[in-house]
Amino acid sequence: MSIWVAVLLGIVQGVFMFLPVSSTAHLVLVQHWLIRHEHPLPAPDSAEMILFDLVLHVGTLVSIIVVFWVSFKVFCVKCVHQFLTWTGSPGSKSPGLYPRLFLLGMFSVLCTGILGLSFKTAFEHIFATPAMISATLILTGVLLWWTDRLKPRRRGLKKVNVKVAGIIGLAQGLALMPGLSRSAMTIVFALFTGLKRRWAAEYSFFLAIPTICAATLLQGMEVRDSGGLGELGWGALLTGFVVAALVGIVSLKLVVYFLCRARLKVFSFYVWILAAAILAGVLDISL
Repeated sequence: MSIWVAVLLGIVQGVFMFLPVSSTAHLVLVQHWLIRHEHPLPAPDSAEMILFDLVLHVGTLVSIIVVFWVSFKVFCVKCVHQFLTWTGSPGSKSPGLYPRLFLLGMFSVLCTGILGLSFKTAFEHIFATPAMISATLILTGVLLWWTDRLKPRRRGLKKVNVKVAGIIGLAQGLALMPGLSRSAMTIVFALFTGLKRRWAAEYSFFLAIPTICAATLLQGMEVRDSGGLGELGWGALLTGFVVAALVGIVSLKLVVYFLCRARLKVFSFYVWILAAAILAGVLDISL
């Protein structure tokens, strides 16, 4: 993979990672287009290309930490403090809000992992099927449209329970399919459970950190066992990582702006137009 292709894919990931329009779908579509125009790339559904996509996702995790640095710092500090206080007080029944949220987040990741590993082969098949990506894009648009019609949510962080965490985790697992946006699915289903928009966003984006890191580690082990990076190189991986991180900061700030104002449906039109263009053959990306 050439450096300019890594830069292009890093920009695509950075722009679309947090916009609720599925960054994976856009990566796959661009990869199909590049291969069609005879650029040397592994197939989008190959182990090494999926790993490259995940490395780009890890790059955008840096964006989450930068944009939500204050909340991230508070969460980490209070989580450690409350846990130590709980372990030092044998009579205390609860470890506190922040350790409990951490455990609920890990439960969400567990639900994602169970669903993702159970349907891994089926989900990866969609990477090679543009028509299937169109269908999942249409579904993403429907969910975004529906979300903005919801009445104000009332559930705060103290009322997040195992059921809520499980629903969000399963929604994130479904988003492993290209075309179903991870941010859209987790935010939408968090809102369906009644979680306030601010907390739905922060839970969604913080949940991405352990989920994407775990998926990248597992995919990296698979690539190692299958013979290495192949046509990819460490330079391309590093370039894509850095570009995705920088561009992702702007993208994340934009989606938070629209979410807090219940304006996510503006992205519905985009994904519907994109899906229609693929189905109509206007975007000819077949291999």
